[in-house]
Amino acid sequence: MSRDAYIPCLFRLFRQYGYDGATLAKMSEATGLGKASLYHHFPGGKDEMVEVVLSFLESQLERHIFQTLNESEDASVQIEQMVENLQTIYDGGREPCVLAILLLGSARDVFHDKVKELLKAWIGAIATLLVKSGMDEQSAYQRSEAALTTIQGALILSQGLDDPSLFQRAIRKLPEVLCQVEVTEH
Repeated sequence: MSRDAYIPCLFRLFRQYGYDGATLAKMSEATGLGKASLYHHFPGGKDEMVEVVLSFLESQLERHIFQTLNESEDASVQIEQMVENLQTIYDGGREPCVLAILLLGSARDVFHDKVKELLKAWIGAIATLLVKSGMDEQSAYQRSEAALTTIQGALILSQGLDDPSLFQRAIRKLPEVLCQVEVTEH
């Protein structure tokens, strides 16, 4: 099999155990490959595996989040589709975010720049949609940052409290929160 066939297994592994917890034994078990075969497919070792996983995640975000935010003229429809896709990506709040996990432990030093780039792209994609729908740029970016804070925070709480309904409730409110019109007092 090609190395691409092992990427979803590695994605699940790093998602579950993080960088520091993903041992060679766990990698071997997850992929069904022995040590020599793992290094044949990924000569750069664990760091190369994470880089491949991040590229895989980037393509998933591109297809299921960023493209979704550009598919329609109606911002609320696009945000609702993003929310639906988030339900799938994070299994309704049962699965943690690889980006957040790779900011912990020794992985942070190695992968912080790539994680930061992906988070900024996500914020930018939402903000671009909001600006196209008539919101001023500063408000659009602030709401986009708040949306990512909601998503990531709800994932952490859902994981910590073993209650995926927290994530589901939080993201269900995103279309309304992101698309509401601000009322300013004079």
